[in-house]
Amino acid sequence: MNTIDEINVIAVTGGKGGVGKTNIAINLSIALADLQRKVMLLDADFGLSNVDVMLGLRTRKNLYHVLKNECGIEDIIIPGPHGIQIIPASSGIREMANLNAHEHMGIIDSISHFNPTLDYFIIDTAAGISDSVSMFTHLANSILVVVCDEPASLADAYALIKVLSKKGVKKKFQIITNMVESSAHGERLFSQLEKVSNHFLEASLEYCGYIPNDKYIKKAIKKQKSVIDAYPSSRSSLGFARLAREINNKPIPTIISGSVELFLERQLSNQ
Repeated sequence: MNTIDEINVIAVTGGKGGVGKTNIAINLSIALADLQRKVMLLDADFGLSNVDVMLGLRTRKNLYHVLKNECGIEDIIIPGPHGIQIIPASSGIREMANLNAHEHMGIIDSISHFNPTLDYFIIDTAAGISDSVSMFTHLANSILVVVCDEPASLADAYALIKVLSKKGVKKKFQIITNMVESSAHGERLFSQLEKVSNHFLEASLEYCGYIPNDKYIKKAIKKQKSVIDAYPSSRSSLGFARLAREINNKPIPTIISGSVELFLERQLSNQ
């Protein structure tokens, strides 16, 4: 059994919907599992969960039932492709989309006490800049911000980084460019975001890599499979393998002692 310091907790987020965040969270989890790593994926979009749907998985219970004390975390975990484990969220339940800090902490506490043997705990956050996104990104060792070549995507990613960095816990962000035509295209997008962030924010941005624009991703989604499984030789599948190797070769980032506790206390005091 790991201690929390030995698990790399990665939050996959993005300022807006439609940038491919959930697809990246799923395929990154699978690509890390292919490196013989033990991976758990949390669907943290509590109001509109998609992970189970995108993989064609059937769930009987989810985090809503955990929040209602009807079962424990261990009762809702479902096996996913390549040995990954998935914690499913709910979909279409209004109260799950509007959880307060105490309710978020209840879910976080349940997960932390479960404490399985893992190498990676991947969190697929909701889109936007909600309290839920703040909670889960601040608990992560690494924040992966997904952007694509749209003005709204870059603007919303900047806004997300601004909000999270000004809350005082996270100052470092890893950027993934998605649906780009080439490595150079991805690097140009990153440079645009880095330039404005360096000018206006006290935040450090690191380029983590790119996922190429690939027609096979949409085909895989229609099949309710990961692109790695449906089209293993596709450009995007190779991109996810490359991204997983990049992440796996890095040391686990540390969280500043006391910073998470201070943030959570502040969130709770605002309720």
